Amino acid sequence: MEIVRRLGLSPRQRGSLSNATCPDIFELADGDFAVIGTDRTAELRDKLPADAGVADYEKIVVVSRATIVAARADIPNA
Repeated sequence: MEIVRRLGLSPRQRGSLSNATCPDIFELADGDFAVIGTDRTAELRDKLPADAGVADYEKIVVVSRATIVAARADIPNA
């Protein structure tokens, strides 16, 4: 698995001056995306809609709005 590129601005460009708040989004060579965010699985699992679920190997990760907005222009349409 290989990271091809970052989507959006780096955490430092978005104002993070430490490693404490560094959500990030990366495109992988296979076309999937890797996300660094805050694991909120325990808090949100029971609040998911009835038709959604989290497998044992999955996590619910929260990424700041600023991270997604900064990445918007880099997210492919297809």
